[in-house]
Amino acid sequence: MHGMKIKFLALVIVMVLANTVRAQRYDYVQEGEFGITAGAAHYFGDLNTRAAIDHPKVALGLFFRKQFGNYVGMRLSAHYAQLGYSDIYSKNDYQKTRNLSFNTNVWELAVQGDFNFFKFIPGDPEHYYTPYVTLGLGAFSFDPYAYLGGDKVFLRPLGTEGQNVGYKGRKPYGTMAICIPLGVGIKYNLSEKVNISFEVSQRFTTTDYLDDVSTTYVGINKFPTLPNGNPSPAALLQDRSYEIDPNNILGVEGRQRGWSKQNDQYIIAEIGLSINISTTRCPGTN
Repeated sequence: MHGMKIKFLALVIVMVLANTVRAQRYDYVQEGEFGITAGAAHYFGDLNTRAAIDHPKVALGLFFRKQFGNYVGMRLSAHYAQLGYSDIYSKNDYQKTRNLSFNTNVWELAVQGDFNFFKFIPGDPEHYYTPYVTLGLGAFSFDPYAYLGGDKVFLRPLGTEGQNVGYKGRKPYGTMAICIPLGVGIKYNLSEKVNISFEVSQRFTTTDYLDDVSTTYVGINKFPTLPNGNPSPAALLQDRSYEIDPNNILGVEGRQRGWSKQNDQYIIAEIGLSINISTTRCPGTN
């Protein structure tokens, strides 16, 4: 009888310990993480009006996320991305004849709120992944350029839509703009310290000049000529239809060059690897 009591007591202790470990695991709260990301960026705007996915470019990032429980986090992120597009990729005959192109480097800093669909607990095999949504506010720099005769030429200083001569009140655009990242992702916990994620996030922006194209042509006569009488780089880059068909010049004053009623956008798809920098077990935390 005495031996049975000891066995029963041992069984009770084992069950209590097991339940305690289980409860502690379920109350495991992630405090925060930092990580790096790598992926691709793509532009949508006046040169890519049909949201085609063609010629994506590189995107790299860093982030720090502070967790407020297992469901909500606040993220500070920094990104470098390359964007660019060309009318030669279009299936539209007018755009092919327009023949404009651009590239730009983008440097972005944003604050985002991340909202997990499931409880996410590093080290817990039952809560090791979650889909999530993210929404934020950021700022980014850009400076579009194109190539003329093999030379890299920045477009903003040229005033390709008459900004430098104040045509119809147009003013030079800035190299900074606001972005609103909105995206979805999924995050997996590989170990108590390491996570991996995949995210796709659209950036809605406050500029229509990411590509240096927005409104109408102003006509070649609005741009100065060189001392030798040849057209200036501004004149040659504001309308490049002459390269496609010299007998079908599009750059007539007032003719549509872009679509000013919708701002440009870009998207970043990236894989992230992060380290949990601080975790704690707080019974009763949700």
